[in-house]
Amino acid sequence: LSRQVQEELREQEFLDRCFQEMLEEEERDWFIPARDLPPGTAQSPQQRQGHGHGHGAEDILSKSNLNPDAKEFVPGVKY
Repeated sequence: LSRQVQEELREQEFLDRCFQEMLEEEERDWFIPARDLPPGTAQSPQQRQGHGHGHGAEDILSKSNLNPDAKEFVPGVKY
């Protein structure tokens, strides 16, 4: 009985370590602008909303390469 309990504890510790490593790896893979962009390139909330430095919605749309007539993307559906 003691051996079985010890084995279960080791297995639980192993799973905990694997889970923790998975979380750390996932955190490293996330793109965090404040951390991953060079200093001075992260935009303030006002800039992202189009209120800073003359980058209004019209300016963004005029530079867009997106096709407004394209079908909506649906994951798993082939066109």
